Amino acid sequence: MTEPVSHSSTATVAQALQQAAQQGMARLDAQMLLLSLMQQPAHARAWLITHDTDILSAEQLQRWHDLCTQRQQGAPVAYLTGHKEFYGLNLAVDARVLDPRPDTETLVDWALELIPEGVAIRVVDLGTGSGAIALALQNQRPAAKVIAVDASADALAVAQSNARALNLPVQFAHGSWLEPLSELPAVDLIVSNPPYIRADDPHLAALTHEPLSALASGADGLEDIRSIIAQAPARLKAGGWLIFEHGWDQAADVAQLMQTAGFVQVQHRQDLAGIERCTGGQWPDKA
Repeated sequence: MTEPVSHSSTATVAQALQQAAQQGMARLDAQMLLLSLMQQPAHARAWLITHDTDILSAEQLQRWHDLCTQRQQGAPVAYLTGHKEFYGLNLAVDARVLDPRPDTETLVDWALELIPEGVAIRVVDLGTGSGAIALALQNQRPAAKVIAVDASADALAVAQSNARALNLPVQFAHGSWLEPLSELPAVDLIVSNPPYIRADDPHLAALTHEPLSALASGADGLEDIRSIIAQAPARLKAGGWLIFEHGWDQAADVAQLMQTAGFVQVQHRQDLAGIERCTGGQWPDKA
C-alpha cells in the first residue's frame, strides 16, 4: 500500500514534485496538479523549472498534500484540477462527467473526415458528457449543426457550461440516446462514445470516482451500442453515417451488429496504440 505524502512544514516547487515522485505519482500528473495549484496554465511546464526554488505557502502546501492523497486514491487529475484539454479545447470537468480520454480524439478525427467544411450538415453526439466531442466538432466545422444528447441532466449542465465558455453554438437535448430527437429532421452523422465496459469488468474498481452510468453497459458491454444501432436507422438520412468508440476487443462484435442492422461500408479506425478503437458504417441509400 502507498504511504501518504509526508507533511513537511515548508517545501519548494522542486521539493513538492520530489515528494510526489517518492510516493509513486506519475511525473506528468504531479506537474499538472502543481501547475493548477500555483495557478499556472497546464502547458506551462517550463514554469516549474524556472520557479523550482519558489516556496509554497502553508495553505498551498496543505492543498498539495490533499491533492496528492486524492490522486493516490484514484481521483482523475482532471477532477482535481477542474479542467482537461481535449482536441485543443480547455474543458471544465468534474465528477458529473467522464474524464475525456485521448483515445476519443480518434473518433473526432473520423467524424471530421465525414463533415465537409462549410456545409451545414446535421450532426448528433450521443452521450455527450462534458461535451468534448460535440464541442470539438463544432469548433472545427463551424457551419455544421451539432446537437449533443445526454440522459444525465448533470452532464448536460457541464456540457452547456463548456459551450458557453467556448462560445460554441452546440444545441443540447436531454434524454436516452436518439429518443429526444424523434420530432427533428433526419441527420447526416451520429457520433457516440457510449458506455462499453462489461458490468463485471475488474477495471471498474479503479474507476469509482467516475459516473458508473457513463462506463458500464450490461453483461457484454454492448447493451447501449445495441440500443443506438436499433434507433439510428429511423433518424439517419440515406447515406448518413453512424460511428462509435468502443472497447479494445469489441470491434468485430460492433461491426457484426451494424452489418446485421443493414449498415454498409462498415469499417474501423485505430487509436494511437494501433487498437481498433472505433467502428462505423453508412446507412444505405435505398433509392
